[in-house]
Amino acid sequence: MPRSKVGILFGGASEEHPVSVKSAREVAKSIDTDRYEPFWIGITTDGGWRLCDSPAPGWDTGASRPVMLSPDRSVHGLMVREHGSYEVIRLDVVLPVLHGRFGEDGAIQGLLELSGIPYVGCDIQSSAVCMDKSLTYTVASRAGVLTPSIRIVERGEDVDPSELAYPVFVKPARSGSSFGVSKVAGEDELPSALETAGRYDSKILIEEAVAGQEIGCAILGEGSDLVIGEVDRVDLSHGFFRIHQEESPETGSENSTFIVPADIPDDSRRLVREAAAAVYRALGCRGLARVDMFLTDGGQVVLNEVNTLPGLTSYSRYPRMMEAAGLPLSEVIVRLVSTALRGSER
Repeated sequence: MPRSKVGILFGGASEEHPVSVKSAREVAKSIDTDRYEPFWIGITTDGGWRLCDSPAPGWDTGASRPVMLSPDRSVHGLMVREHGSYEVIRLDVVLPVLHGRFGEDGAIQGLLELSGIPYVGCDIQSSAVCMDKSLTYTVASRAGVLTPSIRIVERGEDVDPSELAYPVFVKPARSGSSFGVSKVAGEDELPSALETAGRYDSKILIEEAVAGQEIGCAILGEGSDLVIGEVDRVDLSHGFFRIHQEESPETGSENSTFIVPADIPDDSRRLVREAAAAVYRALGCRGLARVDMFLTDGGQVVLNEVNTLPGLTSYSRYPRMMEAAGLPLSEVIVRLVSTALRGSER
C-alpha cells in the first residue's frame, strides 16, 4: 500500500518559532514512516519556506531548498525551486505544527483552503475565533460556559487605573504562550503592563484575575466523535504560569509543575471535561485543541483560553494528557491525519 504524503509545516514567523521547531522534532520521532512519507517544510523567522530533510538543527541551511505551497488546486502540493525550474510534489495532507500568529489564527488555514489540500486542525473561522480571546469568550459564554470579565482597549488608549478592581491580567487579545501577559496588582503597574501587551497586539484585554486552580483538557476529534485526554493541573509555587518562556523548559519550570491526572475530585473532573467539550464544539474546533480553564474553590469551571495547535514538545501538556489517556503521540498523529483525509472525502 503506498504511503500517504504528509507535508509537515513548522517554524514560522511568530514569537513561537522555537517552540514550533521543538514540536516538529517530537513529531519526527513519533510519525510512522512505514505509513506516511513526511515532507518537512520549515518556515524561517523572516517568512522564508524551505524544504528540508528533517527539523534537526541546521534545517534552514545546507541542503534545504526554497519551496512554496501552490494555491493552484491542480498542483495540490509543493513547488520546489531548483536550478531555475520547479519540481512539483503532490501532497495528500498537511500537518501544521505551527503555534501563534500565522499558524493558529487562520492565516495558514486560508492558504491551505486555497490549495485544496486537506489539513489537520481547525478551519479558518474557528482558528481565528479561538486566537482572539475576546471572541472566544463571547462564543463560550453563549454556550453556557463561564468566562472572565474583560475590558477591551486599543494600543495607546488612555485607561484610568482607578476604574479597575485589582488584581487584573493585561494580555494581548491575539497571542499565545503568555507572551505579553502581565499580572497587575495595583494602579502603578498598569501603564507598563499595557505597553508590554501592546508590543504583541494592537487589541489588548484587561481581564479579571480568577481565583482558582489552572486546569487543562486535551481534546482530539470532531463533532460527536471526541477523545478527551486526562485532565491536568498546573501546580504553581508562585507568580503565574508562563508556558514556553523559561530558558530551558525541557528541564522544568521555575514556578510550575504539571500533575497528570489532575488531583481534583471526580465531580470536578467531570465538569471540566464537559465544559471543555462544550467550548470545543461551540467554537467549531476539529482535529485537536487544548482547552485551558480555572477551577474555583467553589467548584465552578471558568474558561481561560483555547489553543488550536498546542505544543507537541517533550514537555508540552497536550501530548502528556493524551499519553495518560493511553494515546501516545504516534497514535495521536495517525488519528489526526486519518480524520483530515476522511474529511476531504465528504
